[in-house]
Amino acid sequence: MADARVFQVSELTDLLKIALEREFPFLVVEGEISNMRPAPSGHLYFTLKDRGAMIQAVMFKGRAMRLGFAPADGMLVRASGSVTVYAARGNYQLLCESMERAGTGDILATLEERKRALAAEGLFDESRKRPIPVLPARVAVITSPTGAAIRDILNVLGRRNAGIRVVILPTAVQGDEAPGGIVRQIATANAYGLGDVIILARGGGSLEDLLAFSDEAVVRAVASSSIPVISAVGHEIDWSLSDFAADLRAPTPSAAAELVSASTIEMGSRVSLAGKQLLSSMEARISNAKSLVRGFSAENLELQFNRILQPRLQRFDDGKEGLIYGLRDATTRARSRMEIAMAGLVASNPEAVFARGFAAVRRTRDGSIVRSGEELAAGDELSIRFARGSATAITKEVRP
Repeated sequence: MADARVFQVSELTDLLKIALEREFPFLVVEGEISNMRPAPSGHLYFTLKDRGAMIQAVMFKGRAMRLGFAPADGMLVRASGSVTVYAARGNYQLLCESMERAGTGDILATLEERKRALAAEGLFDESRKRPIPVLPARVAVITSPTGAAIRDILNVLGRRNAGIRVVILPTAVQGDEAPGGIVRQIATANAYGLGDVIILARGGGSLEDLLAFSDEAVVRAVASSSIPVISAVGHEIDWSLSDFAADLRAPTPSAAAELVSASTIEMGSRVSLAGKQLLSSMEARISNAKSLVRGFSAENLELQFNRILQPRLQRFDDGKEGLIYGLRDATTRARSRMEIAMAGLVASNPEAVFARGFAAVRRTRDGSIVRSGEELAAGDELSIRFARGSATAITKEVRP
């Protein structure tokens, strides 16, 4: 051991780099993209993996611009290039010269199939989504108690509105135990009414890191929650199936905290503006009312009243005169008709006929009126009525 050569770290790394680059000057690697991290410079940093292993990969801007597609997590690709060593970190990586799609990765294909099935059930329908409370008094946060997401949320809430109560429901957000823990905490928040809104949060990560939030049980729990849910999983480019089932998706945990916390300064400004608008509206209405009232003096009101009343009084007088004249004319006509009827009645009165010298002749035996001499025979006894008194006679002779 004393004779063993001692290498410096950089010397050993250089030897490994030379050996790898000499052994693998060019090769094609097929794998699934994971943890895609586009850099502001335009370079692409990502991982290629299969079921058994993974390798870091990089594609520089000049090569990346020639791609005919946008690489994303879950894609199955064939990357051509060489193996090199990044000495600063001491890890080997694939330096990609070109890349083409080899199909859809297993994870992405599973998620797409699950997404289609859940969407067909209506779990992602916009009609099911409820509005997020503008001023919630209490917010339930389901996340890892030690992650960056909860720190970001608490910082934002404390800065914008420290009066909001925060209930932290801790759970694992990655790994096999995460889905069950998330489902249990959603059920707990609903069972005990622990918040006016739920924030489901975790920081960014690869597609595999976020798989717990695409678990079917988690998606169904989010969709069935009676408390509105904001999904704040990962960064803006990340996604999970919980995003589609939630009532609202926030691009980051910090953005979710801003959505549920109106700034005290902002609320004060809004209240102040509303007060000014209300005061201005009231002053305008009062000024308008004064302008209207100013034109109505006592004399003017009386004149306006008389203008309204006079035509009606005149029509009333005209109607009264018409009614009186009508009644008088009707009375005159009725009196005339009555006098004519009385005259006819008097003329038809038998007593009047008798008064003019006429008499009524009846047979004594049966009381019948005798209207013609032919009805009599000699010896008939007759009863004769005059205007005053009556007499009895015996027929001696009948002349035709």
